[in-house]
Amino acid sequence: MKIVKKIKELREITEIAGKKGLSIGLVPTMGFLHAGHLSLIERAKRENDLVVVSVFVNPIQFCPGEDFEKYPRDMDHDAKECEKAGADVVFAPETEEMYPVQNLAYVDISKLGDGLCGARRPGHFRGVCTVVSKLFNIVSPDRAYFGEKDAQQLAVIKRMVIDLNFKTQIVACPIVRDQDGLAISSRNVYLSPEERTAALVISKSLRRARESMLNGERDAAKIRKAIIDEISSEPLARIDYVEVVDAETLEPVSEIKGSVLTAAAVYIGATRLIDNFTFKGE
Repeated sequence: MKIVKKIKELREITEIAGKKGLSIGLVPTMGFLHAGHLSLIERAKRENDLVVVSVFVNPIQFCPGEDFEKYPRDMDHDAKECEKAGADVVFAPETEEMYPVQNLAYVDISKLGDGLCGARRPGHFRGVCTVVSKLFNIVSPDRAYFGEKDAQQLAVIKRMVIDLNFKTQIVACPIVRDQDGLAISSRNVYLSPEERTAALVISKSLRRARESMLNGERDAAKIRKAIIDEISSEPLARIDYVEVVDAETLEPVSEIKGSVLTAAAVYIGATRLIDNFTFKGE
């Protein structure tokens, strides 16, 4: 496995691979890798000849007051985990390599980025789309792998690829959870033991909501209320949002039909966690 810090060097590697007819898989990450990231790398390894993992904490997707400076970083750990999972190249640029001067050009998306996390984090998805576009232009991947835990990000990237005619196929990968059901996240490291236990209310409430849908409940307002009531019963939890939306357009729905995304963002103490599930009705 090779660790690369310069765009020019990475392009040389991927261009040679392309000329040889090798398929390239990209796993974009912000590092501090966990089992969820590793599942993406392992799938990319199964489906491609060359796997590139980017490890870059992207400053332009953080809003004022968010945790950019304290976002967990551990490059030595990440490199070891990438190698074990089968990565061929780790791209770990410095901020100055990705943004040598202040960006004047950005990639943005309307509508899909307006609700859910986008409503609370103005400019976040502009930052995500911009850095992912840069990575696609640098790596020229055949496939790129994203986790379903970041469901809005996944929908945004899928639409960006369609609208801007990127050749890259977006591969959605299932949420990876701890044995107790908590969705694995780099931000889980912020949780105290008491908060870690309290955070289980998020996955439990979503699991019960899904069971209600399986049992025939189709009123989105009732589903949403049940989730809110259960999460609100936990003293350490503060709801940012709970929404039931169309899985493709991300517009709120009143009835559970077609493919529906139920998503929640909840503060446990000072840590903001997200979770979701998708349900396909009649």
